[in-house]
Amino acid sequence: MNFLELLQKRFACKEFVQKKIEDKDFNYILEAGRLSPSSFGMEPWRFLVIQNQDIKKQLRPLCWNQKQITTCSHLVVIWADIEAVQDESYIWKMFARRELSKEATKAYIERYKAFLQTQNLDCWTQKQCYIAAANMMSAATAKGVDSCPIEGFEKEKVEKFLGVSNIALLLAFGYCAMQKPPKKRLMLEEIVQIV
Repeated sequence: MNFLELLQKRFACKEFVQKKIEDKDFNYILEAGRLSPSSFGMEPWRFLVIQNQDIKKQLRPLCWNQKQITTCSHLVVIWADIEAVQDESYIWKMFARRELSKEATKAYIERYKAFLQTQNLDCWTQKQCYIAAANMMSAATAKGVDSCPIEGFEKEKVEKFLGVSNIALLLAFGYCAMQKPPKKRLMLEEIVQIV
């Protein structure tokens, strides 16, 4: 299956059968998230993987009582580590990987810090999380695993319950229990303008 065929096949599954994803397949999905591109190469995403059914049951009322929360095999909470992207040691670690001269690294870091001053860090870091999420959902489809991105949740309550902050979204992974609807998207000419 080529990449466009994968995208045609992927959809937001709202209910899963009770079947666990094999570790090797789920690690493949996590690796797709880890290898995703990010602005300045800062990789601000963090993945909290929930398999515990009791935790999922407690989360469900905080997530608009959606079935996919408790029927999925793996629920991934993707949150943005805002502290890391501002931490001096983390910044140096990430930029040092480029193996530039010390002067070039320092200049790049100064440019990065100036960029941060122009950003809403909640928004900027969460946008990076969506890049990883998209790659994870595509990788899941390649492994025959279905997924659902979830933004419908009570953010403050979920963050308090899980003890994390700046949650971007949740991803439910498993094997679909519903009939897959046909893919409906706008035509290319409706969304593309070439100048």
